[in-house]
Amino acid sequence: MKTKLIKGLSQVYDKYDAFFIDLWGVIHNGINLYPGAINVLENLSKQRKRFVLISNAPRPSNSVKKYLINLKMDNKFLENVFTSGEAAIKTLRKNVYGKKFYHLGPERDKDLIVEFKENKTTLEKCDFILCTGLFEDKKSSLVYYKNLLKEHT
Repeated sequence: MKTKLIKGLSQVYDKYDAFFIDLWGVIHNGINLYPGAINVLENLSKQRKRFVLISNAPRPSNSVKKYLINLKMDNKFLENVFTSGEAAIKTLRKNVYGKKFYHLGPERDKDLIVEFKENKTTLEKCDFILCTGLFEDKKSSLVYYKNLLKEHT
């Protein structure tokens, strides 16, 4: 069976009711929105197709919405934005893995945990590790993380 290449959503959109569309690299490059991608969102809206804009950003969905507005994205496309950060927040609210966590990640991700600052603790006292990335000053030293985590297991 030969695989048929598609050249865009316009060739298949009528077969689906909903789309999950990644943000970084698909809708924007971190600096600008891709005009072609915005046209796709416009066309999906006109066809009354549902879509969710997804991101693995360790930030609340509202933070990413504000970022997209700063990139000049129309509010009408921001109804359904969901981030990995939002998933983490929902999990933290339910204490799924315990209450106390150690935040392994850069300072810029602090808006993810502002609601839970009283639950942030040391590696010795944590129930789990919330990892959002590497520490800014330790990005190039995986040995640092190996030693950090080895000491506490």
